[in-house]
Amino acid sequence: MENNTIINEENYLRLYYDIPFEGSTSAGKPLRKLRNITCPYRGIKIIPGTALKPFERGLANCKTASEAVTLLSDYSDNLLPTEKSVYAILKDFAKLNPDDNIQNCLQMLYTNSLTRLKLEEFCVLDDVDSLSCKLSPSTAIKLREKTTLCRQLILSDNKKDTFKRKAFLNSLDEINPKENEKEIFGDIKNKALFLPTSGSSKHAFIVKYASRTHTEAVRRIFIASTGSIEHIVPQSMGGLNTIGNFLWTTASGNRFRENMPLLWYIKRFPKIPNYAQMYIDDVIREIHNGKLEGNETYPYKIKQKLLEASEGRILISLSGYKYTEQDAAEAEKEYHYRWEKFNKNR
Repeated sequence: MENNTIINEENYLRLYYDIPFEGSTSAGKPLRKLRNITCPYRGIKIIPGTALKPFERGLANCKTASEAVTLLSDYSDNLLPTEKSVYAILKDFAKLNPDDNIQNCLQMLYTNSLTRLKLEEFCVLDDVDSLSCKLSPSTAIKLREKTTLCRQLILSDNKKDTFKRKAFLNSLDEINPKENEKEIFGDIKNKALFLPTSGSSKHAFIVKYASRTHTEAVRRIFIASTGSIEHIVPQSMGGLNTIGNFLWTTASGNRFRENMPLLWYIKRFPKIPNYAQMYIDDVIREIHNGKLEGNETYPYKIKQKLLEASEGRILISLSGYKYTEQDAAEAEKEYHYRWEKFNKNR
Protein backbone atom coordinates (compact mmCIF):
# COMPACT_ATOMS: atom_id res chain seq x y z
CA MET A 1 0.00 0.00 0.00
CA GLU A 2 1.28 3.48 -0.81
CA ASN A 3 2.45 5.41 2.24
CA ASN A 4 0.23 8.36 1.41
CA THR A 5 -2.96 6.25 1.32
CA ILE A 6 -5.21 6.96 4.29
CA ILE A 7 -6.26 3.67 5.85
CA ASN A 8 -9.85 3.79 7.04
CA GLU A 9 -12.86 1.52 6.73
CA GLU A 10 -14.32 3.29 3.68
CA ASN A 11 -11.34 3.26 1.30
CA TYR A 12 -9.97 0.00 2.71
CA LEU A 13 -13.09 -1.91 1.68
CA ARG A 14 -13.27 -0.21 -1.71
CA LEU A 15 -9.61 -1.00 -2.45
CA TYR A 16 -9.41 -4.57 -1.26
CA TYR A 17 -12.79 -6.22 -1.09
CA ASP A 18 -15.45 -6.78 -3.72
CA ILE A 19 -18.45 -5.43 -1.79
CA PRO A 20 -21.22 -3.29 -3.23
CA PHE A 21 -20.36 0.40 -3.11
CA GLU A 22 -21.80 1.76 0.12
CA GLY A 23 -23.03 4.93 -1.54
CA SER A 24 -23.93 7.93 0.60
CA THR A 25 -23.63 6.52 4.11
CA SER A 26 -22.25 9.52 5.98
CA ALA A 27 -25.29 9.41 8.28
CA GLY A 28 -24.00 6.05 9.50
CA LYS A 29 -20.62 7.42 10.55
CA PRO A 30 -21.43 7.18 14.31
CA LEU A 31 -21.83 3.39 13.91
CA ARG A 32 -18.20 3.11 12.77
CA LYS A 33 -17.06 4.21 16.23
CA LEU A 34 -18.77 1.33 18.03
CA ARG A 35 -16.65 -1.52 19.39
CA ASN A 36 -17.16 -5.21 20.17
CA ILE A 37 -20.34 -5.34 18.07
CA THR A 38 -21.92 -8.60 16.90
CA CYS A 39 -22.63 -8.75 13.18
CA PRO A 40 -26.43 -8.95 12.87
CA TYR A 41 -26.09 -11.19 9.81
CA ARG A 42 -23.27 -13.57 10.69
CA GLY A 43 -23.07 -13.57 14.49
CA ILE A 44 -19.33 -12.91 14.89
CA LYS A 45 -17.74 -9.85 16.48
CA ILE A 46 -16.86 -7.26 13.86
CA ILE A 47 -13.17 -6.35 13.57
CA PRO A 48 -12.99 -2.65 14.51
CA GLY A 49 -11.46 0.03 12.32
CA THR A 50 -8.64 0.52 14.84
CA ALA A 51 -7.26 -2.87 13.78
CA LEU A 52 -6.72 -1.83 10.15
CA LYS A 53 -3.39 -0.01 10.50
CA PRO A 54 -1.74 -2.61 12.79
CA PHE A 55 -2.85 -5.38 10.43
CA GLU A 56 -1.43 -3.60 7.37
CA ARG A 57 1.88 -3.02 9.16
CA GLY A 58 2.06 -6.71 10.01
CA LEU A 59 1.06 -7.72 6.50
CA ALA A 60 3.84 -5.60 4.98
CA ASN A 61 6.36 -7.89 6.70
CA CYS A 62 4.43 -11.10 6.12
CA LYS A 63 6.17 -13.28 3.52
CA THR A 64 5.71 -16.91 4.59
CA ALA A 65 2.83 -19.21 5.47
CA SER A 66 3.85 -19.37 9.13
CA GLU A 67 4.00 -15.56 9.35
CA ALA A 68 0.57 -15.31 7.69
CA VAL A 69 -0.97 -17.78 10.14
CA THR A 70 0.59 -15.93 13.09
CA LEU A 71 -0.77 -12.59 11.82
CA LEU A 72 -4.28 -13.98 11.30
CA SER A 73 -4.28 -15.85 14.62
CA ASP A 74 -4.91 -12.56 16.45
CA TYR A 75 -8.27 -12.37 14.64
CA SER A 76 -9.16 -16.07 14.51
CA ASP A 77 -12.19 -15.59 16.79
CA ASN A 78 -13.52 -12.92 14.40
CA LEU A 79 -13.24 -14.97 11.22
CA LEU A 80 -16.39 -15.96 9.35
CA PRO A 81 -17.08 -19.64 8.52
CA THR A 82 -15.63 -19.63 4.98
CA GLU A 83 -12.57 -17.63 5.96
CA LYS A 84 -12.12 -19.72 9.12
CA SER A 85 -12.14 -22.94 7.06
CA VAL A 86 -9.51 -21.48 4.70
CA TYR A 87 -7.48 -20.32 7.70
CA ALA A 88 -7.57 -23.88 9.10
CA ILE A 89 -6.21 -25.19 5.78
CA LEU A 90 -3.42 -22.59 5.81
CA LYS A 91 -2.59 -23.45 9.41
CA ASP A 92 -2.08 -27.11 8.53
CA PHE A 93 -0.04 -26.14 5.47
CA ALA A 94 2.17 -23.83 7.54
CA LYS A 95 3.05 -26.65 9.96
CA LEU A 96 4.49 -28.69 7.11
CA ASN A 97 5.75 -25.81 4.94
CA PRO A 98 6.51 -22.87 7.28
CA ASP A 99 8.77 -21.08 4.80
CA ASP A 100 6.50 -21.50 1.78
CA ASN A 101 3.84 -18.92 0.85
CA ILE A 102 0.05 -18.99 0.82
CA GLN A 103 -0.21 -18.72 -2.96
CA ASN A 104 1.55 -22.06 -3.40
CA CYS A 105 -0.80 -23.66 -0.90
CA LEU A 106 -3.89 -22.47 -2.77
CA GLN A 107 -2.44 -23.52 -6.13
CA MET A 108 -1.95 -27.04 -4.79
CA LEU A 109 -5.65 -27.19 -3.88
CA TYR A 110 -6.92 -25.49 -7.04
CA THR A 111 -7.87 -28.49 -9.19
CA ASN A 112 -9.86 -30.29 -6.51
CA SER A 113 -11.58 -27.07 -5.39
CA LEU A 114 -12.50 -26.17 -8.96
CA THR A 115 -14.31 -29.51 -9.37
CA ARG A 116 -16.19 -29.03 -6.10
CA LEU A 117 -17.05 -25.44 -7.00
CA LYS A 118 -18.59 -26.57 -10.26
CA LEU A 119 -20.81 -29.01 -8.37
CA GLU A 120 -21.91 -26.23 -6.00
CA GLU A 121 -22.80 -24.04 -8.97
CA PHE A 122 -24.78 -26.86 -10.60
CA CYS A 123 -26.79 -27.36 -7.40
CA VAL A 124 -27.96 -23.73 -7.47
CA LEU A 125 -28.72 -23.89 -11.19
CA ASP A 126 -30.75 -27.04 -10.52
CA ASP A 127 -32.82 -25.08 -7.98
CA VAL A 128 -33.32 -22.28 -10.49
CA ASP A 129 -34.40 -24.73 -13.19
CA SER A 130 -36.84 -26.44 -10.85
CA LEU A 131 -38.58 -23.11 -10.21
CA SER A 132 -38.82 -22.47 -13.96
CA CYS A 133 -41.56 -25.11 -14.09
CA LYS A 134 -43.87 -22.55 -12.48
CA LEU A 135 -43.39 -20.15 -15.38
CA SER A 136 -45.16 -20.10 -18.73
CA PRO A 137 -43.44 -22.29 -21.36
CA SER A 138 -42.11 -19.30 -23.31
CA THR A 139 -40.56 -17.66 -20.22
CA ALA A 140 -39.27 -20.98 -18.91
CA ILE A 141 -37.45 -21.66 -22.19
CA LYS A 142 -35.74 -18.25 -22.03
CA LEU A 143 -34.59 -19.01 -18.50
CA ARG A 144 -33.40 -22.48 -19.46
CA GLU A 145 -31.36 -20.98 -22.28
CA LYS A 146 -29.54 -18.88 -19.68
CA THR A 147 -28.90 -21.77 -17.27
CA THR A 148 -27.89 -24.12 -20.11
CA LEU A 149 -25.28 -21.62 -21.30
CA CYS A 150 -24.01 -21.35 -17.73
CA ARG A 151 -23.64 -25.13 -17.47
CA GLN A 152 -21.69 -25.19 -20.73
CA LEU A 153 -19.36 -22.47 -19.50
CA ILE A 154 -18.85 -24.21 -16.17
CA LEU A 155 -17.86 -27.44 -17.92
CA SER A 156 -15.69 -25.68 -20.49
CA ASP A 157 -11.92 -25.65 -20.10
CA ASN A 158 -11.65 -22.49 -22.17
CA LYS A 159 -10.10 -19.98 -19.75
CA LYS A 160 -11.14 -17.04 -21.95
CA ASP A 161 -14.81 -17.99 -21.82
CA THR A 162 -15.66 -18.89 -18.24
CA PHE A 163 -18.77 -18.79 -16.10
CA LYS A 164 -19.23 -15.43 -14.40
CA ARG A 165 -21.73 -15.30 -11.56
CA LYS A 166 -22.38 -11.58 -11.97
CA ALA A 167 -22.91 -11.93 -15.73
CA PHE A 168 -25.52 -14.64 -15.15
CA LEU A 169 -27.35 -12.55 -12.55
CA ASN A 170 -27.38 -9.58 -14.92
CA SER A 171 -28.59 -11.77 -17.79
CA LEU A 172 -31.76 -12.58 -15.86
CA ASP A 173 -32.77 -8.94 -16.25
CA GLU A 174 -32.95 -9.54 -19.99
CA ILE A 175 -35.97 -11.79 -19.45
CA ASN A 176 -39.30 -10.00 -19.28
CA PRO A 177 -41.73 -12.26 -17.41
CA LYS A 178 -45.47 -11.81 -17.75
CA GLU A 179 -47.26 -9.79 -15.09
CA ASN A 180 -48.57 -12.89 -13.32
CA GLU A 181 -45.05 -14.41 -13.32
CA LYS A 182 -43.18 -11.55 -11.68
CA GLU A 183 -43.44 -12.89 -8.15
CA ILE A 184 -42.10 -16.34 -9.00
CA PHE A 185 -39.44 -14.79 -11.24
CA GLY A 186 -38.38 -12.65 -8.28
CA ASP A 187 -37.99 -15.88 -6.27
CA ILE A 188 -35.86 -17.29 -9.09
CA LYS A 189 -33.56 -14.26 -9.10
CA ASN A 190 -33.19 -14.45 -5.34
CA LYS A 191 -32.37 -18.15 -5.57
CA ALA A 192 -29.70 -17.38 -8.18
CA LEU A 193 -28.00 -15.08 -5.67
CA PHE A 194 -26.96 -18.22 -3.79
CA LEU A 195 -24.44 -19.11 -6.48
CA PRO A 196 -21.18 -19.56 -4.54
CA THR A 197 -18.78 -16.69 -3.98
CA SER A 198 -15.44 -16.46 -2.21
CA GLY A 199 -17.41 -15.32 0.83
CA SER A 200 -19.79 -18.28 0.91
CA SER A 201 -17.65 -21.17 -0.36
CA LYS A 202 -14.10 -22.18 0.57
CA HIS A 203 -13.76 -23.76 -2.86
CA ALA A 204 -14.71 -20.49 -4.58
CA PHE A 205 -12.19 -18.72 -2.33
CA ILE A 206 -9.39 -21.14 -3.25
CA VAL A 207 -10.16 -20.97 -6.97
CA LYS A 208 -10.25 -17.17 -6.95
CA TYR A 209 -7.19 -16.52 -4.81
CA ALA A 210 -4.95 -19.28 -6.19
CA SER A 211 -4.08 -16.80 -8.93
CA ARG A 212 -3.62 -13.89 -6.53
CA THR A 213 -0.59 -12.98 -4.46
CA HIS A 214 0.22 -14.24 -0.98
CA THR A 215 -0.57 -10.77 0.40
CA GLU A 216 -3.94 -10.48 -1.34
CA ALA A 217 -5.13 -13.83 0.00
CA VAL A 218 -4.15 -13.04 3.60
CA ARG A 219 -5.69 -9.57 3.40
CA ARG A 220 -8.93 -10.97 2.01
CA ILE A 221 -9.37 -13.39 4.94
CA PHE A 222 -9.07 -10.46 7.36
CA ILE A 223 -11.22 -7.97 5.49
CA ALA A 224 -14.32 -10.16 5.40
CA SER A 225 -14.85 -9.53 9.13
CA THR A 226 -14.22 -5.77 9.11
CA GLY A 227 -17.12 -3.35 9.43
CA SER A 228 -19.36 -2.10 6.64
CA ILE A 229 -22.44 0.14 6.57
CA GLU A 230 -25.42 -1.89 5.37
CA HIS A 231 -28.83 -0.68 4.21
CA ILE A 232 -31.64 -2.69 5.82
CA VAL A 233 -33.86 -1.69 2.91
CA PRO A 234 -31.55 -1.46 -0.14
CA GLN A 235 -31.39 1.80 -2.02
CA SER A 236 -32.58 -0.06 -5.12
CA MET A 237 -35.78 -0.81 -3.22
CA GLY A 238 -36.29 2.74 -1.97
CA GLY A 239 -34.19 2.52 1.19
CA LEU A 240 -33.04 5.85 2.62
CA ASN A 241 -29.52 6.94 3.56
CA THR A 242 -30.41 7.55 7.20
CA ILE A 243 -29.00 5.95 10.33
CA GLY A 244 -32.43 4.44 10.99
CA ASN A 245 -31.95 2.30 7.88
CA PHE A 246 -28.31 1.36 8.60
CA LEU A 247 -26.76 -1.65 10.29
CA TRP A 248 -23.09 -2.08 11.18
CA THR A 249 -22.25 -5.47 9.65
CA THR A 250 -19.24 -7.42 8.48
CA ALA A 251 -18.11 -6.68 4.93
CA SER A 252 -18.87 -10.27 3.97
CA GLY A 253 -22.36 -10.09 5.47
CA ASN A 254 -23.01 -6.99 3.38
CA ARG A 255 -21.45 -8.47 0.25
CA PHE A 256 -23.31 -11.75 0.34
CA ARG A 257 -26.71 -10.17 0.85
CA GLU A 258 -26.29 -7.85 -2.15
CA ASN A 259 -29.83 -6.57 -2.94
CA MET A 260 -31.54 -9.67 -1.61
CA PRO A 261 -34.73 -8.91 0.36
CA LEU A 262 -34.11 -9.39 4.07
CA LEU A 263 -36.73 -12.12 4.25
CA TRP A 264 -34.77 -14.18 1.70
CA TYR A 265 -31.53 -13.54 3.51
CA ILE A 266 -33.08 -14.95 6.68
CA LYS A 267 -33.92 -18.12 4.74
CA ARG A 268 -30.22 -18.41 3.91
CA PHE A 269 -29.15 -17.63 7.49
CA PRO A 270 -31.98 -18.62 9.88
CA LYS A 271 -30.08 -17.34 12.92
CA ILE A 272 -30.28 -13.71 11.77
CA PRO A 273 -33.16 -12.90 14.20
CA ASN A 274 -30.98 -14.12 17.09
CA TYR A 275 -27.93 -12.28 15.80
CA ALA A 276 -29.99 -9.09 15.38
CA GLN A 277 -30.90 -9.24 19.08
CA MET A 278 -27.23 -9.71 19.99
CA TYR A 279 -26.37 -6.75 17.76
CA ILE A 280 -28.87 -4.42 19.38
CA ASP A 281 -27.82 -5.57 22.87
CA ASP A 282 -24.22 -4.62 21.99
CA VAL A 283 -25.36 -1.26 20.60
CA ILE A 284 -27.35 -0.59 23.79
CA ARG A 285 -24.26 -1.39 25.87
CA GLU A 286 -22.27 1.13 23.85
CA ILE A 287 -24.97 3.80 24.25
CA HIS A 288 -25.03 3.20 28.01
CA ASN A 289 -21.23 3.68 27.93
CA GLY A 290 -21.63 7.10 26.34
CA LYS A 291 -21.23 6.10 22.67
CA LEU A 292 -23.64 6.99 19.85
CA GLU A 293 -24.57 10.21 21.64
CA GLY A 294 -27.25 12.10 19.75
CA ASN A 295 -28.66 8.87 18.29
CA GLU A 296 -30.43 7.45 21.33
CA THR A 297 -33.52 6.60 19.28
CA TYR A 298 -31.45 4.33 17.03
CA PRO A 299 -32.50 1.06 18.76
CA TYR A 300 -36.17 1.97 18.36
CA LYS A 301 -35.73 2.88 14.71
CA ILE A 302 -33.85 -0.32 13.98
CA LYS A 303 -36.37 -2.45 15.83
CA GLN A 304 -39.19 -1.09 13.66
CA LYS A 305 -37.21 -1.21 10.42
CA LEU A 306 -36.11 -4.82 10.93
CA LEU A 307 -39.64 -5.86 11.88
CA GLU A 308 -41.02 -4.38 8.67
CA ALA A 309 -38.22 -5.56 6.36
CA SER A 310 -38.36 -9.11 7.73
CA GLU A 311 -42.16 -9.22 7.61
CA GLY A 312 -42.32 -9.94 11.32
CA ARG A 313 -39.49 -12.52 11.48
CA ILE A 314 -37.20 -10.22 13.49
CA LEU A 315 -38.77 -9.03 16.73
CA ILE A 316 -36.19 -7.29 18.87
CA SER A 317 -36.53 -6.77 22.62
CA LEU A 318 -35.34 -3.47 24.09
CA SER A 319 -36.03 -4.50 27.68
CA GLY A 320 -32.42 -3.77 28.65
CA TYR A 321 -32.49 -0.21 27.32
CA LYS A 322 -32.53 2.54 29.92
CA TYR A 323 -34.34 4.98 27.65
CA THR A 324 -38.03 4.90 26.86
CA GLU A 325 -38.74 6.00 23.30
CA GLN A 326 -39.79 9.42 24.58
CA ASP A 327 -36.71 9.73 26.80
CA ALA A 328 -34.48 8.75 23.88
CA ALA A 329 -36.04 11.46 21.70
CA GLU A 330 -35.50 14.01 24.49
CA ALA A 331 -31.87 12.94 24.90
CA GLU A 332 -31.29 13.44 21.17
CA LYS A 333 -32.98 16.81 21.27
CA GLU A 334 -30.83 17.92 24.21
CA TYR A 335 -27.64 16.74 22.49
CA HIS A 336 -28.36 18.64 19.28
CA TYR A 337 -29.33 21.74 21.27
CA ARG A 338 -26.00 21.66 23.12
CA TRP A 339 -24.11 21.05 19.85
CA GLU A 340 -25.78 23.98 18.10
CA LYS A 341 -25.11 26.20 21.10
CA PHE A 342 -21.45 25.15 21.15
CA ASN A 343 -21.02 25.92 17.44
CA LYS A 344 -22.76 29.26 17.81
CA ASN A 345 -20.38 30.32 20.60
CA ARG A 346 -17.19 29.28 18.80
